[in-house]
Amino acid sequence: MSVATPSTPSPLLPPSPKWPRIVQVVAFTVFRPRVTARVVRSIGPTFTMFLPLQGTVVVLTDPVLIRQVFHAPTTEIEVPTPSLDLMFGPGSTFGLSGAEHKRRRKLLVPPFHGKRMRAYESLVTSETRNEIATWPEGTEFPVLPATMRITLNVILRAVFGAEGEELDELREFMPRWVELGSKLFAVPALQRDWGAWSPWSRHLAYRRRFDRIVGSLIEKALADPNFEERDDILSLFLRARYDDGEPMSHREIGDELATLLAAGHETTATTLAWTLERLRRHPDVLTNLVADIDAGNDSWLQATIQETLRTRPVIDGVVRRVTADSFSLGPWVLPRGQGIFISASAAQQDPTRFDRPELFDPRRYLEATPDPLSWIPFGGGTRRCIGAAFANMELMVALRLVLQEFRLETTSSPGEGRRFRGIAYAPSRGGHIEVRRNPT
Repeated sequence: MSVATPSTPSPLLPPSPKWPRIVQVVAFTVFRPRVTARVVRSIGPTFTMFLPLQGTVVVLTDPVLIRQVFHAPTTEIEVPTPSLDLMFGPGSTFGLSGAEHKRRRKLLVPPFHGKRMRAYESLVTSETRNEIATWPEGTEFPVLPATMRITLNVILRAVFGAEGEELDELREFMPRWVELGSKLFAVPALQRDWGAWSPWSRHLAYRRRFDRIVGSLIEKALADPNFEERDDILSLFLRARYDDGEPMSHREIGDELATLLAAGHETTATTLAWTLERLRRHPDVLTNLVADIDAGNDSWLQATIQETLRTRPVIDGVVRRVTADSFSLGPWVLPRGQGIFISASAAQQDPTRFDRPELFDPRRYLEATPDPLSWIPFGGGTRRCIGAAFANMELMVALRLVLQEFRLETTSSPGEGRRFRGIAYAPSRGGHIEVRRNPT
Protein backbone atom coordinates (compact mmCIF):
# COMPACT_ATOMS: atom_id res chain seq x y z
CA MET A 1 0.00 0.00 0.00
CA SER A 2 1.53 3.27 -1.03
CA VAL A 3 1.42 6.35 1.16
CA ALA A 4 0.56 9.62 -0.52
CA THR A 5 2.99 12.45 0.12
CA PRO A 6 1.92 16.07 0.08
CA SER A 7 2.91 17.81 -3.11
CA THR A 8 4.46 21.25 -3.27
CA PRO A 9 1.98 23.80 -4.64
CA SER A 10 2.77 25.12 -8.08
CA PRO A 11 4.34 28.60 -8.08
CA LEU A 12 1.95 31.47 -8.65
CA LEU A 13 3.66 34.85 -8.92
CA PRO A 14 2.05 38.31 -8.99
CA PRO A 15 1.75 40.09 -12.38
CA SER A 16 4.60 42.06 -13.87
CA PRO A 17 4.61 45.30 -15.90
CA LYS A 18 4.74 44.59 -19.63
CA TRP A 19 8.12 46.24 -20.07
CA PRO A 20 11.24 44.75 -21.65
CA ARG A 21 13.61 43.35 -19.05
CA ILE A 22 16.26 45.98 -19.69
CA VAL A 23 13.66 48.70 -19.06
CA GLN A 24 12.65 47.03 -15.78
CA VAL A 25 16.27 46.80 -14.68
CA VAL A 26 17.07 50.45 -15.43
CA ALA A 27 13.78 51.79 -14.08
CA PHE A 28 13.88 49.89 -10.81
CA THR A 29 17.59 50.50 -10.23
CA VAL A 30 17.70 54.21 -11.02
CA PHE A 31 14.17 55.48 -10.29
CA ARG A 32 12.98 52.90 -7.76
CA PRO A 33 10.62 54.93 -5.50
CA ARG A 34 8.93 56.68 -8.44
CA VAL A 35 8.69 53.52 -10.55
CA THR A 36 7.34 51.46 -7.64
CA ALA A 37 4.57 53.99 -7.04
CA ARG A 38 3.67 53.98 -10.75
CA VAL A 39 3.47 50.18 -10.94
CA VAL A 40 1.36 50.03 -7.77
CA ARG A 41 -1.15 52.42 -9.38
CA SER A 42 -1.32 50.39 -12.59
CA ILE A 43 -1.05 46.78 -11.36
CA GLY A 44 -1.64 46.70 -7.62
CA PRO A 45 0.33 46.54 -4.35
CA THR A 46 2.12 43.26 -5.16
CA PHE A 47 3.96 42.67 -8.43
CA THR A 48 7.11 41.17 -9.93
CA MET A 49 10.09 42.90 -11.53
CA PHE A 50 13.20 41.61 -13.23
CA LEU A 51 16.39 42.79 -11.50
CA PRO A 52 20.06 42.33 -12.40
CA LEU A 53 21.73 39.32 -10.74
CA GLN A 54 18.53 38.50 -8.83
CA GLY A 55 16.16 37.60 -11.64
CA THR A 56 12.44 37.93 -11.02
CA VAL A 57 11.74 39.52 -7.65
CA VAL A 58 8.36 39.87 -5.96
CA VAL A 59 7.87 43.47 -4.81
CA LEU A 60 5.71 43.98 -1.71
CA THR A 61 4.01 47.23 -0.74
CA ASP A 62 0.97 45.76 1.07
CA PRO A 63 1.57 46.17 4.85
CA VAL A 64 -0.31 42.96 5.69
CA LEU A 65 1.86 40.86 3.38
CA ILE A 66 4.98 42.70 4.55
CA ARG A 67 4.16 41.77 8.13
CA GLN A 68 3.73 38.13 7.07
CA VAL A 69 7.21 38.09 5.54
CA PHE A 70 8.86 39.95 8.44
CA HIS A 71 7.44 37.50 10.97
CA ALA A 72 7.91 34.29 9.01
CA PRO A 73 10.31 31.76 10.60
CA THR A 74 13.78 31.54 9.10
CA THR A 75 12.93 28.03 7.88
CA GLU A 76 10.61 29.79 5.41
CA ILE A 77 12.05 33.29 4.81
CA GLU A 78 15.60 34.56 5.33
CA VAL A 79 17.97 37.29 4.25
CA PRO A 80 19.75 36.21 1.04
CA THR A 81 23.45 35.44 1.25
CA PRO A 82 25.86 36.89 0.61
CA SER A 83 24.38 40.22 1.71
CA LEU A 84 25.89 43.21 3.49
CA ASP A 85 28.18 40.77 5.28
CA LEU A 86 30.37 41.12 2.18
CA MET A 87 31.21 44.58 3.49
CA PHE A 88 31.00 44.09 7.24
CA GLY A 89 32.37 40.57 7.60
CA PRO A 90 30.81 37.14 8.26
CA GLY A 91 30.85 37.78 12.01
CA SER A 92 28.31 40.61 11.81
CA THR A 93 24.58 40.17 12.30
CA PHE A 94 24.17 40.59 8.52
CA GLY A 95 26.19 37.42 8.00
CA LEU A 96 24.27 35.28 10.51
CA SER A 97 20.96 33.50 10.15
CA GLY A 98 18.59 31.35 12.15
CA ALA A 99 19.56 30.47 15.70
CA GLU A 100 22.98 32.13 15.40
CA HIS A 101 21.41 35.44 14.40
CA LYS A 102 18.90 35.25 17.26
CA ARG A 103 21.69 34.43 19.74
CA ARG A 104 23.83 37.37 18.60
CA ARG A 105 20.91 39.81 18.47
CA LYS A 106 20.00 39.00 22.06
CA LEU A 107 23.52 40.05 23.01
CA LEU A 108 23.54 43.28 20.99
CA VAL A 109 20.15 44.84 21.76
CA PRO A 110 20.62 45.88 25.45
CA PRO A 111 23.32 48.56 24.86
CA PHE A 112 20.94 50.46 22.57
CA HIS A 113 18.00 50.92 24.90
CA GLY A 114 16.89 52.53 28.14
CA LYS A 115 19.33 54.41 30.32
CA ARG A 116 22.17 53.75 27.91
CA MET A 117 20.63 56.21 25.42
CA ARG A 118 20.47 59.04 27.95
CA ALA A 119 24.16 58.55 28.68
CA TYR A 120 24.99 59.50 25.08
CA GLU A 121 22.81 62.61 24.81
CA SER A 122 25.51 64.94 26.11
CA LEU A 123 27.94 63.52 23.55
CA VAL A 124 25.50 64.24 20.70
CA THR A 125 24.96 67.75 22.06
CA SER A 126 28.70 68.42 22.21
CA GLU A 127 29.42 67.19 18.68
CA THR A 128 26.42 69.03 17.22
CA ARG A 129 27.36 72.26 18.96
CA ASN A 130 30.95 72.00 17.68
CA GLU A 131 29.78 71.50 14.10
CA ILE A 132 27.06 74.16 13.91
CA ALA A 133 29.41 76.79 15.35
CA THR A 134 31.02 76.87 11.89
CA TRP A 135 27.80 77.28 9.88
CA PRO A 136 27.61 80.41 7.70
CA GLU A 137 24.70 82.81 8.18
CA GLY A 138 22.55 84.25 5.42
CA THR A 139 23.82 82.05 2.61
CA GLU A 140 22.66 78.66 1.37
CA PHE A 141 24.89 75.65 1.86
CA PRO A 142 24.44 71.86 1.62
CA VAL A 143 23.93 70.54 5.13
CA LEU A 144 24.59 66.84 4.42
CA PRO A 145 28.40 67.08 4.79
CA ALA A 146 27.88 68.75 8.19
CA THR A 147 25.40 66.15 9.41
CA MET A 148 27.79 63.44 8.21
CA ARG A 149 30.53 64.91 10.40
CA ILE A 150 28.21 65.09 13.40
CA THR A 151 27.06 61.48 13.20
CA LEU A 152 30.54 60.19 12.38
CA ASN A 153 32.07 61.86 15.44
CA VAL A 154 29.20 60.70 17.65
CA ILE A 155 29.46 57.09 16.58
CA LEU A 156 33.26 57.02 16.80
CA ARG A 157 33.16 58.25 20.37
CA ALA A 158 30.00 56.53 21.61
CA VAL A 159 30.49 53.20 19.89
CA PHE A 160 34.27 52.90 19.66
CA GLY A 161 35.25 54.88 22.72
CA ALA A 162 37.87 56.38 20.42
CA GLU A 163 40.00 59.35 21.42
CA GLY A 164 43.37 60.76 20.37
CA GLU A 165 45.22 59.11 17.51
CA GLU A 166 42.64 56.39 16.93
CA LEU A 167 39.81 58.92 16.74
CA ASP A 168 41.77 61.08 14.28
CA GLU A 169 42.68 58.14 12.08
CA LEU A 170 39.16 56.71 12.00
CA ARG A 171 37.72 60.14 11.31
CA GLU A 172 40.13 60.54 8.40
CA PHE A 173 39.55 57.31 6.48
CA MET A 174 36.15 55.94 7.56
CA PRO A 175 34.09 58.29 5.32
CA ARG A 176 36.09 57.14 2.30
CA TRP A 177 35.62 53.48 3.26
CA VAL A 178 31.86 53.91 3.81
CA GLU A 179 31.48 55.68 0.44
CA LEU A 180 33.48 52.96 -1.31
CA GLY A 181 31.47 50.26 0.45
CA SER A 182 28.19 51.76 -0.76
CA LYS A 183 29.39 51.61 -4.35
CA LEU A 184 30.68 48.06 -3.99
CA PHE A 185 27.36 46.91 -2.54
CA ALA A 186 25.44 48.53 -5.40
CA VAL A 187 27.69 47.01 -8.12
CA PRO A 188 28.37 43.31 -7.41
CA ALA A 189 30.78 43.11 -10.36
CA LEU A 190 33.21 45.22 -8.32
CA GLN A 191 33.23 42.70 -5.46
CA ARG A 192 36.31 40.93 -6.82
CA ASP A 193 39.99 41.64 -6.38
CA TRP A 194 41.22 42.76 -9.81
CA GLY A 195 44.59 43.88 -8.53
CA ALA A 196 46.23 46.34 -6.16
CA TRP A 197 44.27 49.36 -7.45
CA SER A 198 40.89 47.70 -7.81
CA PRO A 199 38.00 48.90 -5.59
CA TRP A 200 37.81 45.55 -3.80
CA SER A 201 41.52 45.58 -3.05
CA ARG A 202 41.16 49.07 -1.58
CA HIS A 203 38.22 47.83 0.50
CA LEU A 204 40.34 45.01 1.91
CA ALA A 205 43.13 47.46 2.72
CA TYR A 206 40.68 49.69 4.57
CA ARG A 207 39.41 46.66 6.48
CA ARG A 208 42.92 45.69 7.57
CA ARG A 209 43.50 49.25 8.74
CA PHE A 210 40.19 49.22 10.60
CA ASP A 211 41.00 45.88 12.28
CA ARG A 212 44.35 47.21 13.45
CA ILE A 213 42.73 50.24 15.08
CA VAL A 214 39.97 48.16 16.66
CA GLY A 215 42.60 45.80 18.05
CA SER A 216 44.39 48.76 19.63
CA LEU A 217 41.13 50.10 21.09
CA ILE A 218 40.30 46.68 22.55
CA GLU A 219 43.72 46.44 24.20
CA LYS A 220 43.31 49.93 25.70
CA ALA A 221 39.81 49.18 26.94
CA LEU A 222 40.82 45.91 28.61
CA ALA A 223 43.84 47.59 30.22
CA ASP A 224 41.71 50.44 31.61
CA PRO A 225 41.45 50.15 35.45
CA ASN A 226 37.88 51.44 35.06
CA PHE A 227 36.97 48.97 32.32
CA GLU A 228 33.88 47.70 34.17
CA GLU A 229 32.48 51.25 34.36
CA ARG A 230 33.15 52.23 30.73
CA ASP A 231 29.94 52.90 28.80
CA ASP A 232 31.18 52.96 25.20
CA ILE A 233 29.55 50.21 23.14
CA LEU A 234 32.91 48.54 22.38
CA SER A 235 33.40 47.95 26.11
CA LEU A 236 29.81 46.77 26.52
CA PHE A 237 30.42 44.23 23.76
CA LEU A 238 33.63 43.09 25.44
CA ARG A 239 31.76 42.52 28.72
CA ALA A 240 28.73 40.86 27.10
CA ARG A 241 28.25 37.11 27.46
CA TYR A 242 26.07 34.61 25.65
CA ASP A 243 23.74 32.41 27.70
CA ASP A 244 26.48 29.77 27.94
CA GLY A 245 28.92 32.32 29.37
CA GLU A 246 31.01 32.65 26.21
CA PRO A 247 32.13 36.14 25.06
CA MET A 248 32.08 37.46 21.52
CA SER A 249 35.39 36.99 19.72
CA HIS A 250 37.40 40.09 18.91
CA ARG A 251 36.80 39.45 15.19
CA GLU A 252 33.04 39.31 15.78
CA ILE A 253 33.22 42.56 17.74
CA GLY A 254 35.16 44.18 14.90
CA ASP A 255 32.53 43.04 12.37
CA GLU A 256 29.72 44.42 14.53
CA LEU A 257 31.50 47.75 15.03
CA ALA A 258 32.03 48.07 11.26
CA THR A 259 28.32 47.35 10.79
CA LEU A 260 27.24 49.94 13.35
CA LEU A 261 29.47 52.61 11.86
CA ALA A 262 28.61 52.04 8.19
CA ALA A 263 24.91 51.34 8.72
CA GLY A 264 24.29 53.93 11.41
CA HIS A 265 26.46 56.88 10.44
CA GLU A 266 25.27 57.68 6.91
CA THR A 267 21.60 56.80 7.43
CA THR A 268 21.17 59.05 10.48
CA ALA A 269 23.06 61.92 8.86
CA THR A 270 20.92 61.66 5.73
CA THR A 271 17.68 61.61 7.73
CA LEU A 272 18.75 64.77 9.58
CA ALA A 273 19.52 66.49 6.26
CA TRP A 274 16.15 65.40 4.86
CA THR A 275 14.35 66.75 7.95
CA LEU A 276 15.89 70.21 7.52
CA GLU A 277 15.16 70.12 3.78
CA ARG A 278 11.49 69.29 4.50
CA LEU A 279 11.12 71.95 7.20
CA ARG A 280 12.36 74.71 4.88
CA ARG A 281 9.44 73.96 2.56
CA HIS A 282 6.78 73.65 5.27
CA PRO A 283 6.82 76.91 7.27
CA ASP A 284 3.65 76.00 9.20
CA VAL A 285 5.29 72.80 10.47
CA LEU A 286 8.48 74.71 11.30
CA THR A 287 6.56 77.35 13.28
CA ASN A 288 4.72 74.76 15.36
CA LEU A 289 7.89 72.75 15.90
CA VAL A 290 9.94 75.73 17.11
CA ALA A 291 7.13 76.89 19.41
CA ASP A 292 6.88 73.40 20.91
CA ILE A 293 10.65 73.19 21.45
CA ASP A 294 10.66 76.66 23.06
CA ALA A 295 7.93 75.44 25.42
CA GLY A 296 10.14 72.55 26.49
CA ASN A 297 8.13 69.86 24.71
CA ASP A 298 9.15 67.06 22.36
CA SER A 299 5.82 66.11 20.75
CA TRP A 300 6.32 68.01 17.49
CA LEU A 301 10.00 67.09 17.42
CA GLN A 302 9.30 63.36 17.58
CA ALA A 303 6.39 63.59 15.14
CA THR A 304 8.46 65.57 12.63
CA ILE A 305 11.23 62.97 12.64
CA GLN A 306 8.70 60.15 12.23
CA GLU A 307 7.04 61.96 9.31
CA THR A 308 10.41 62.55 7.65
CA LEU A 309 11.21 58.86 7.94
CA ARG A 310 7.81 58.08 6.41
CA THR A 311 8.02 60.48 3.46
CA ARG A 312 11.77 60.30 2.83
CA PRO A 313 12.97 56.85 3.95
CA VAL A 314 16.74 56.69 3.56
CA ILE A 315 16.70 52.94 2.91
CA ASP A 316 14.06 52.32 0.26
CA GLY A 317 13.51 48.68 1.14
CA VAL A 318 14.96 45.34 2.17
CA VAL A 319 15.39 41.98 0.44
CA ARG A 320 14.34 38.53 1.62
CA ARG A 321 14.44 35.08 0.02
CA VAL A 322 12.20 32.00 0.32
CA THR A 323 14.01 29.14 2.06
CA ALA A 324 11.08 26.69 2.26
CA ASP A 325 9.97 24.50 -0.65
CA SER A 326 7.21 27.06 -1.19
CA PHE A 327 5.75 30.03 0.66
CA SER A 328 2.09 31.09 0.50
CA LEU A 329 1.84 34.87 0.48
CA GLY A 330 -1.75 36.05 0.26
CA PRO A 331 -3.08 34.59 -3.02
CA TRP A 332 0.42 33.93 -4.34
CA VAL A 333 2.69 30.90 -4.00
CA LEU A 334 6.43 31.64 -4.09
CA PRO A 335 8.92 28.85 -4.88
CA ARG A 336 12.14 28.10 -3.00
CA GLY A 337 14.79 30.70 -3.75
CA GLN A 338 12.30 33.36 -4.80
CA GLY A 339 13.54 36.86 -4.03
CA ILE A 340 11.26 39.36 -2.28
CA PHE A 341 11.75 43.13 -2.18
CA ILE A 342 9.86 44.92 0.61
CA SER A 343 9.33 48.53 -0.45
CA ALA A 344 9.32 50.90 2.53
CA SER A 345 8.72 53.96 0.36
CA ALA A 346 5.58 52.51 -1.26
CA ALA A 347 4.18 51.00 1.95
CA GLN A 348 4.54 54.35 3.67
CA GLN A 349 2.65 56.09 0.85
CA ASP A 350 -0.33 53.72 0.95
CA PRO A 351 -3.51 55.87 0.73
CA THR A 352 -5.51 53.17 2.52
CA ARG A 353 -3.25 53.62 5.55
CA PHE A 354 -2.50 57.35 5.38
CA ASP A 355 -4.81 60.26 4.71
CA ARG A 356 -3.28 62.27 1.85
CA PRO A 357 0.04 60.38 2.09
CA GLU A 358 1.82 62.78 -0.28
CA LEU A 359 1.65 65.55 2.33
CA PHE A 360 4.40 66.20 4.87
CA ASP A 361 2.20 66.41 7.96
CA PRO A 362 3.66 65.50 11.37
CA ARG A 363 0.22 66.02 12.93
CA ARG A 364 -0.61 62.45 11.98
CA TYR A 365 1.83 61.31 14.70
CA LEU A 366 0.98 63.83 17.44
CA GLU A 367 -1.76 61.65 18.90
CA ALA A 368 -0.77 58.23 17.61
CA THR A 369 2.40 56.19 17.40
CA PRO A 370 3.44 54.87 13.97
CA ASP A 371 1.68 51.70 12.86
CA PRO A 372 4.36 48.97 12.62
CA LEU A 373 2.45 47.48 9.69
CA SER A 374 2.92 50.53 7.50
CA TRP A 375 5.78 52.55 9.06
CA ILE A 376 8.93 50.50 8.42
CA PRO A 377 11.96 52.78 7.90
CA PHE A 378 13.98 50.54 10.25
CA GLY A 379 12.76 47.26 8.79
CA GLY A 380 10.80 44.79 10.87
CA GLY A 381 10.69 41.43 12.57
CA THR A 382 13.85 39.83 13.87
CA ARG A 383 15.94 41.90 11.42
CA ARG A 384 14.69 45.30 12.59
CA CYS A 385 17.60 47.73 13.00
CA ILE A 386 19.04 47.37 16.51
CA GLY A 387 20.28 50.97 16.37
CA ALA A 388 16.81 52.48 15.81
CA ALA A 389 16.55 53.90 19.34
CA PHE A 390 20.08 55.32 19.14
CA ALA A 391 19.34 56.96 15.77
CA ASN A 392 16.10 58.45 17.08
CA MET A 393 17.85 59.89 20.12
CA GLU A 394 20.59 61.37 17.96
CA LEU A 395 18.07 62.97 15.59
CA MET A 396 16.03 64.40 18.45
CA VAL A 397 19.02 65.95 20.22
CA ALA A 398 20.69 67.34 17.08
CA LEU A 399 17.53 68.80 15.51
CA ARG A 400 16.45 70.40 18.79
CA LEU A 401 19.83 72.09 19.19
CA VAL A 402 19.91 73.34 15.58
CA LEU A 403 16.48 74.97 15.94
CA GLN A 404 17.36 76.47 19.31
CA GLU A 405 20.54 78.04 17.94
CA PHE A 406 19.29 79.13 14.51
CA ARG A 407 16.30 80.44 12.62
CA LEU A 408 15.88 78.19 9.61
CA GLU A 409 14.98 80.28 6.58
CA THR A 410 12.09 78.86 4.55
CA THR A 411 11.88 78.71 0.78
CA SER A 412 9.28 78.31 -1.96
CA SER A 413 11.71 76.48 -4.26
CA PRO A 414 10.81 72.91 -5.28
CA GLY A 415 11.85 70.14 -2.94
CA GLU A 416 15.08 68.33 -3.68
CA GLY A 417 14.95 65.06 -5.54
CA ARG A 418 16.37 61.79 -4.29
CA ARG A 419 19.92 60.79 -5.15
CA PHE A 420 20.93 57.14 -4.75
CA ARG A 421 24.30 56.81 -2.98
CA GLY A 422 24.63 53.03 -3.26
CA ILE A 423 22.61 52.18 -0.14
CA ALA A 424 20.94 55.38 1.01
CA TYR A 425 18.72 57.88 -0.79
CA ALA A 426 19.92 61.42 0.00
CA PRO A 427 18.73 64.90 -1.02
CA SER A 428 19.93 65.46 -4.57
CA ARG A 429 21.68 68.77 -3.73
CA GLY A 430 22.86 67.72 -0.29
CA GLY A 431 19.96 69.36 1.57
CA HIS A 432 20.55 73.08 0.99
CA ILE A 433 19.63 75.24 3.97
CA GLU A 434 20.00 78.87 5.02
CA VAL A 435 20.21 79.85 8.69
CA ARG A 436 20.55 82.90 10.89
CA ARG A 437 21.68 82.69 14.48
CA ASN A 438 19.03 83.39 17.09
CA PRO A 439 19.73 86.31 19.45
CA THR A 440 21.05 85.14 22.81
